[in-house]
Amino acid sequence: MTTPAPALAGGEALIDRVLARYRERTVTELLRHIPGQSPPYLYELASDYPVRPSKGLRGALCLATCAAFGGRPERALNPAVTVELFHNAFLIHDDIQDGSELRRGAPTLSAAYGVEVALNVGNATNLLGLRRLMANRRELGGELAWRLFEETELMCRQSLEGQAMEIAWIRDHACALAPADYYRMCLKKTSWYTFLYPCRTGLMVAEGPGADAARLDRFGWYLGAAFQIQDDVLNLVGTLADYGKEIAGDLWEGKRTLILIHLLERCTPAERARAERYLRGTRAQRGPDAAADVCWLLDRMTAYDCIRSAQEAAAGLVAAADQEIARIMAAAPPLAGEAGDEAAEAREFLLALPDFVVTRGR
Repeated sequence: MTTPAPALAGGEALIDRVLARYRERTVTELLRHIPGQSPPYLYELASDYPVRPSKGLRGALCLATCAAFGGRPERALNPAVTVELFHNAFLIHDDIQDGSELRRGAPTLSAAYGVEVALNVGNATNLLGLRRLMANRRELGGELAWRLFEETELMCRQSLEGQAMEIAWIRDHACALAPADYYRMCLKKTSWYTFLYPCRTGLMVAEGPGADAARLDRFGWYLGAAFQIQDDVLNLVGTLADYGKEIAGDLWEGKRTLILIHLLERCTPAERARAERYLRGTRAQRGPDAAADVCWLLDRMTAYDCIRSAQEAAAGLVAAADQEIARIMAAAPPLAGEAGDEAAEAREFLLALPDFVVTRGR
């Protein structure tokens, strides 16, 4: 097992403090731009997911990256709102596609209001994100606004391709996947819109349209894969309080996680045949024995150490992320001026973030 570098002293308190501060700024600004009047079941529901309890990680990462590289976080507030709006639109659409029942500790929009309403609200949330992108031209200048638009298009394309991979695996009953397939999906989906996109946009606001945004990509990729693995683990062994979604929902939905891939590699032929029979159907198609099958799958994952081996893989990715961000911060220019304290804290936040990724929810 690869062990991550020791966490910074006070890292958990630092992470909580920075996330809370930047989340408050981001959500307050986001709500300012939601129209006050609309047809029923539209814009007023676009604020539902953003105001539910959450870490606000993606918007905070955009603001912290901007501050860490010498920028003024207030200039990155609109891009941070954009990040959060597209994120929440993805969540709404994900919940529809997965048939999920809970999101952040409460019924999903699709469960509470129906698919038709939720789909329209998700589309409206994307529209609000596009409007924030348009506002960048006035607030940040045309050249930087265009670079941020290009980054958003790239993030959306990568995320949609990653989602398509995951949907195809379920739809086509894929049972011969390798860990490399899972990591490729993580890069396209989780890493891009949770880490790469916020880091790249924050860096661009700090350094201007000529910034080399890709220099944080390895850091973002390692964190994204570790984050997704930890999410998969919490789905199986977490609690509603620390996970906020349906426990074992991934098994009900037939998600091809690294944990499931390990199980299919390690189990007996008879066990694999039973698992494949279960994975052939969708959640809606599974019969009355589905609950017993879910319990059986979780038991087999535990028996074959699939959860533990996934946690070890996440630990290795965190160790790589630790090394990458330490190298980047060592090469960063010294801080000066009035923003020095916030910038120094933002750098400590980035250095502490890898450990947070795999300890959240424990």
